[in-house]
Amino acid sequence: MEKVDTTDRLTRLRELMQKHKVDIYIIPSEDSHSSEYIAPCDARREYITGFTGSAGCAVVTHEKAALATDGRYFNQATKQLDSNWLLLKQGLQDVPTWQEWSADQSEGGKIVGVDPTVISAPDARKLAEKIKKRGGQELMAIEENLVDQIWGTGRPPRPSEPVKVLAKQFAGKDVKTKLDELRKDLEKKKSSGFVVSMLDEIAWLFNMRGNDIPYNPVFFSYASVTPTTATLYVDESNLSSECKTYLTDNGVSVRPYEKIFEDTQVLGQSLASTNGDGPPEAKIRKFLVSNKTSWALKRSLGGETKVDELRSPIGDAKAVKNETELEGMRQCHIRDGAALIEYFSWLEDQLNVHKVELDEVAAADKLEEMRSKHKHFVGLSFDTISSTGANAAVIHYKPERGNCSTIDPKAIYLCDSGAQYFDGTTDTTRTLHFGEPTEMERKAYTLVLKGHIALDVAIFPKGTTGFALDTLARQFLWEEGLDYRHGTGHGVGSYLNVHEGPIGIGTRIQYSEVPLAPGNVISNEPGYYEDGTFGIRIENIVMVKEAETKHKFGDKPYLGFEHVTMVPYCRKLIDETLLTRREKNWLNEYHADVHAKTKDFFKENELEMKWLERETVPF
Repeated sequence: MEKVDTTDRLTRLRELMQKHKVDIYIIPSEDSHSSEYIAPCDARREYITGFTGSAGCAVVTHEKAALATDGRYFNQATKQLDSNWLLLKQGLQDVPTWQEWSADQSEGGKIVGVDPTVISAPDARKLAEKIKKRGGQELMAIEENLVDQIWGTGRPPRPSEPVKVLAKQFAGKDVKTKLDELRKDLEKKKSSGFVVSMLDEIAWLFNMRGNDIPYNPVFFSYASVTPTTATLYVDESNLSSECKTYLTDNGVSVRPYEKIFEDTQVLGQSLASTNGDGPPEAKIRKFLVSNKTSWALKRSLGGETKVDELRSPIGDAKAVKNETELEGMRQCHIRDGAALIEYFSWLEDQLNVHKVELDEVAAADKLEEMRSKHKHFVGLSFDTISSTGANAAVIHYKPERGNCSTIDPKAIYLCDSGAQYFDGTTDTTRTLHFGEPTEMERKAYTLVLKGHIALDVAIFPKGTTGFALDTLARQFLWEEGLDYRHGTGHGVGSYLNVHEGPIGIGTRIQYSEVPLAPGNVISNEPGYYEDGTFGIRIENIVMVKEAETKHKFGDKPYLGFEHVTMVPYCRKLIDETLLTRREKNWLNEYHADVHAKTKDFFKENELEMKWLERETVPF
């Protein structure tokens, strides 16, 4: 992880800030659609800071520059930021948020500027309030992105990949049904319509997929849905004749991508005329937008008086998988598990038997090759985290081709990887050791495994959130005064984004807002990391289901989890003396399930079969 000299970039940015009469300039990580993962052309925060992590916000004044990021990236940011930057470690005591730091810098009537397309409307509103309270002048919308101007011809081109229709055999529900359900929800909310800006919500709503963002099968688009119309804003040249016919047959019209702001202004004006003279019921109808919608898009609709923000009803519907999607998740995880078993057995053989030197990227390439042989494979779902020794302590480590470590068979090896299949999305982490682990490595691994099992077997009443469940996974680490700086679980899409809201398991306040529900698909991934030494993470994908209980206090249904990941745990790292009888029984049942579901892939492969049988022998 090399540092980038950002001195010249900051000098040129400050010159533009002077030209626009801006004292402070904010560069978020997100694109115009609030995407967590973005296309290279939208990596403005990465360009200006040199920090490559997926989360964070940069703030630049004429004298200072700060990057705020969360605990997943403290280690990485420390290594990548040059001396121009102050690191704001979000979540640590007495460390200001980027909003607080920006407001502090605005004291004395200073102006804060931001591109209104890359900050959400709620974030812009809250920031403006903080600036005013601290004595700043205003939050100014600067239509031309200043980082784009200094990036110039070096900025990657905007992707424009073909869009395809996802067959109903994989989607499980057709577009007309999804639109009808959305319209019923809008009618309950007395809304004139909904403007959709999140890319994965549009892909899900219209049963279409693209390739505009690496590893995320989405395409650049907006959409609007009213009681009588549905419009998709997209580059029409990316639509095949099949796509165009499909959209027409489903009552969806197509408009150019860049026309969204022009059309939303017209929608806003139509609301203004409706809310003039007329019956009282006409005056309460507003357009709805997601609380992730950009400040620019909300402004074009008319701002606070004509638009209400809410958690997206499409996001909520998408998070509850239908039976087709759930079965697809089961099946793709069996195939994916077979690929990982093949990979781990091959890697161990290469390192220990053949004494081959393999670097982290070469190993990750081999895993992708093995996955690609399986049915319905489309591609990876994120950059494979293939990390040896101390690199495993960097939570979102990304090995770089030509500049990464050789895998050390005497050290921890952490592999966090996933794939996109037509019938689902996978995300699995396994931590292995090909030599003799230390006592601390075995203890830490077993404590993480105990938390992983505790969450898997949890039974909880309907209405419980991931915020409430988080402590189950941390309890055994906490008993030893240990912890980890990331969430315990994130929602997972169905042949969509590997990180999917609104559900999650962790300490973030938003995880207390949405209860888990049957059909949710979520990760279970506690960990432990010692900077400079080793890192451990164990991750399965689980699905929320109704649980059978002897009693139903308060007449509430009770829920639990069904795990779908099919990969053995590393026996060499498990300290059996720390396991209870129940935990051993759980491991034996899990390993028997893995063996039964994956063994047929290895009928003619002695190496893989021996590895599978060794790793799944009962305790």
